[in-house]
Amino acid sequence: MLKTITGYFSNDLSIDLGTANTLVYASGRGIVLNKPSVVALRNENGKPGKIVVAVGTDAKAMLGRTQELLMLSALSKTVSLRTS
Repeated sequence: MLKTITGYFSNDLSIDLGTANTLVYASGRGIVLNKPSVVALRNENGKPGKIVVAVGTDAKAMLGRTQELLMLSALSKTVSLRTS
């Protein structure tokens, strides 16, 4: 039974949810994705962080430049909320 279940899995794809970057490795192809581990969220109806505005490179570009966004980063393990 266990052999039947584990037969569906393989080592062809690996994901590293790192502190600075998220990496995806494909067997035989190497690293196919390397993006910053950052998410930018916007308030919705007074509730902070309900709408995803940007992820990865786009969200990293917004750090320190965009007000009223909630920025989540695995590197800092903190949440930064800027309001005007």
